[in-house]
Amino acid sequence: MFLLFEEAGKFMAGRVLSEAESSAQVELDSGKRVKVKAANMLIRFEKPAPAAFVQAAQKQAEGIELEMAWEFAPEEEFGFADLARDYFSANASIEQQAGMLFKLFEAPHYFRRAGKGRFKRAPADIIAQALAAIEKKRQIAEQITAWAGELGQGACPEPIREQLYKILFKPDKNAAEYKAVVEASRATHTAPLELLQKAGAIHSPYLFHWKRFLLENFPKGHGFPAVTAPAIADELPLAPVQAYSIDDSQTTEIDDALSLQGLGSGTVTVGIHIAAPGLAVLPGSPVDQLGRARLSTVYMPGYKITMLPDDVVQIYTLQEGRACPAVSLYVTLDEATLDIKSSETRLERVPIARNLRHDQLDAIVTEPWLLDPAFNHDSEPQSMTELRTELAFLYRMAKDLKAKREMVRGKPETFNRPDYNFRLVGNDGAEPTGEETVQISVRQRGAPLDLIVAEAMILANSTWGSWMAELGVPAIYRSQASLAPGVKVRMGTKALPHAGIGVKSYAWSTSPLRRYTDLVNQWQIIACARHGKTAALAAPFKPKDADLFSIISSFDAAYSAYNGYQGAMERFWTLRYVQLHGLTELTASLFKENMVRADELPLVLPVLGAQGLPRGAKLRIKLGEIDLITLDVHGTVLERLDTVVADETAQATEEDDEEVAGPIAIAVDVSDSAEGSNDNPA
Repeated sequence: MFLLFEEAGKFMAGRVLSEAESSAQVELDSGKRVKVKAANMLIRFEKPAPAAFVQAAQKQAEGIELEMAWEFAPEEEFGFADLARDYFSANASIEQQAGMLFKLFEAPHYFRRAGKGRFKRAPADIIAQALAAIEKKRQIAEQITAWAGELGQGACPEPIREQLYKILFKPDKNAAEYKAVVEASRATHTAPLELLQKAGAIHSPYLFHWKRFLLENFPKGHGFPAVTAPAIADELPLAPVQAYSIDDSQTTEIDDALSLQGLGSGTVTVGIHIAAPGLAVLPGSPVDQLGRARLSTVYMPGYKITMLPDDVVQIYTLQEGRACPAVSLYVTLDEATLDIKSSETRLERVPIARNLRHDQLDAIVTEPWLLDPAFNHDSEPQSMTELRTELAFLYRMAKDLKAKREMVRGKPETFNRPDYNFRLVGNDGAEPTGEETVQISVRQRGAPLDLIVAEAMILANSTWGSWMAELGVPAIYRSQASLAPGVKVRMGTKALPHAGIGVKSYAWSTSPLRRYTDLVNQWQIIACARHGKTAALAAPFKPKDADLFSIISSFDAAYSAYNGYQGAMERFWTLRYVQLHGLTELTASLFKENMVRADELPLVLPVLGAQGLPRGAKLRIKLGEIDLITLDVHGTVLERLDTVVADETAQATEEDDEEVAGPIAIAVDVSDSAEGSNDNPA
């Protein structure tokens, strides 16, 4: 006796060895013995042998027309043998009955299962929908195959080109376009990004990076809805100062300005004046929602995406010729010793006399010019001559502040490398295309104007951070436990030391037009200025406020992504500069293992042939092929240019820890099932 039975959704047949009331012991053709439950037993037969029987049944199933079988089936529930007798004849053979069972089992859109060997036919409208879905799935499969074939032959179908960035970075893994890329990548044994490059899907490397960034960070676009900047309702007193800002020429969000009073009197008051959107923009307001959504201005060579709309920024920016609302920190110092005697915060209107631009003035405002009254420039503007004495004092103060921080820090800050300025010729602030000519100029870090502004902002951020902590007002702080390797700067709501800067607390507060954390802290500082010791009760954010932690988390992620993109675009334009100038060789310095830093460009790259060379060795490097999509370039050491390194035992500086652009991370996984996780074509 043989038995046809169902096991785990499959039909099997074998010889019955023994049988009990609820099960049977069956031996398969392979010799394997299985226990079959009574509920899974379907057909008993004497002959032919199981393999031949199954083969004969499958042949019968192939000849059954589903539409006709559906017509023969009764409305009520039925058994497969009953339908076989209606379809074939009243004397339907065992093979025909088994063939009907197989056919019914493989057509759930026509017949749904209703129990052991029993079925019920589906309504006509359900069948129509199922057949349409099956046909759609077939057409999609054919389309995937066709698109994969085109990709394999080096052509990119238009639907894939249109979905390129979504496929690579935020894919719908059930979409036909995604599956075609996976199928083509497998068939050609080519990585997806390389495959798409060869197929011409990426016509502009710059737009590849730009659109990827927008998809990941601004999926709804980077434009602003229409909003109105609220006016500052407070009647603010006019400050008795003439302040000036110091920024580069591209800066439109002028957050900070400086003033000086009492020079020559023995006691000097330095004013650090910060634009005050926090006096008008309230938490939860439309403008605040825009700022909280973006969290920071995004910078890149030749372009920026501002945190706030430009017409809003222009209401609060510290524009010259206006008396601008500001949160001012006045620090009183001994003019001779530079010891700080006191500090005071005021909410006021500050007359902005000038917007100085350091890229236009760095060549004039030099250390000799500031320290030696007899030193003059031939083309020195009269306006700078008038400010010379004030700037000289501010520079002296800045150097003193820096020296005191370095004592706390335990070692000097090192600025061995210059800053680089990128200019896209003819761009004028418009969205770049990637085809512009790029100019790269050098600006030495720690230049006098740089140092003046940097130290003044550190003074404000640390003073306000400590003041808020004293009043019990929570704020967003940046801290670093130590300068030990691997100890990162962290953000939190506690006033903790910042070892990297050398201050006992540090709360970003001086850029409220371009960093959301600074706007949040400004609201808290305003509460302190208005309410003093009761500020904790009036401040918008209370101790352990969950909203503050949410802001910190969101800001950390966004700021990291924005800085990463800025670094990638600076690398892109540096590589473009190398291409445009036909550079094939560079001089560079080895700074760790096989990594070198170009001496005259902001470029770090891996090289071959540096084994055994000391850190700091000067090398001539031959450049390899540049890939503007992956931002990769490799080099080969041609020769060593020096014979002795000044200090071969020098430890790597903090500046050597910067990340170098690595491989582009895409979301296409060629190990995904070709069928995807959801085959429903509807």
